[in-house]
Amino acid sequence: MSESQMLHAQPFSLRIFVADGDPDGLRFAERSNWIGKAIIFPRALLPKIKQRPELDQTGVYILLGPREDGEGEMLYIGEGDPVRARLESHYAQKDFWNRAICFIAASGQINKAHVQFLEAQLLRLARSAKRLPLDNVNQPTDPSLSEADRADMQVFLDNLLGMLPVLGVHAFEPTATMAGSSGQRMLFCKGKGATARGYEATQGFIVKTESEAVAETAPSMQQHVRGMYDLREELIKNGVLQRSDNGFRFAQDYVFSSPSTAAAVILGRSANGRMEWKDQEGRTLKSLQNIEASS
Repeated sequence: MSESQMLHAQPFSLRIFVADGDPDGLRFAERSNWIGKAIIFPRALLPKIKQRPELDQTGVYILLGPREDGEGEMLYIGEGDPVRARLESHYAQKDFWNRAICFIAASGQINKAHVQFLEAQLLRLARSAKRLPLDNVNQPTDPSLSEADRADMQVFLDNLLGMLPVLGVHAFEPTATMAGSSGQRMLFCKGKGATARGYEATQGFIVKTESEAVAETAPSMQQHVRGMYDLREELIKNGVLQRSDNGFRFAQDYVFSSPSTAAAVILGRSANGRMEWKDQEGRTLKSLQNIEASS
């Protein structure tokens, strides 16, 4: 386990302030014993809150919103000095996002080079995790930081990453560190020479590395479940699904939003995941869930 992962495993407290009384409105989150602060708000509020002094600070931010195919979210990562001008630009020019999370610190605590470092690291982590598609095109180079500044920003980054899952964002977590399979009930999905293994977790349905997916999709998939078809194509493009002798194999553990999405990608067609995923005795996920519900 890396030092960063060890930090994430330590207990910590978050103080969340709902500024306007609306749980879905403007919120501030502060972590105990940390110089940073998170600002969370829906896009529609930006014209109303853009003059707040917190947005005068230097910071790094992420924008989240639905993908065009409707299957999950996509992500944009940026930095600003201050963040307000960048957010106003994205409000006018980027259509996809519907919520933003900014990370700032008190005036003088972090500077332009610091947030450029944070932006570059977040982009590397998001591309490595392959959890969400990125709206970013380029990978910025690391700025020149002193050894002390780099160490300070690594601590800032670790604290930031520890907060994001609590705020509902898992885009930067490798599946293997996000949820282990120890003690989980392993399920199997089979079809056309492909066999996949997976299990339910708090973040979704995780398909294990080395699982197989069919070589070709059914003609109806692109028409009737286009979002799942596009997701499968994206996983092939980004290397999560790699060519094998009989079709494709998962090069890493991967978390899907539901058992049905996982089954559709594996089988290359529309699929009811509660019926396609079965345990070693052949019991479907649906029947297992019914048993658990009645016990």
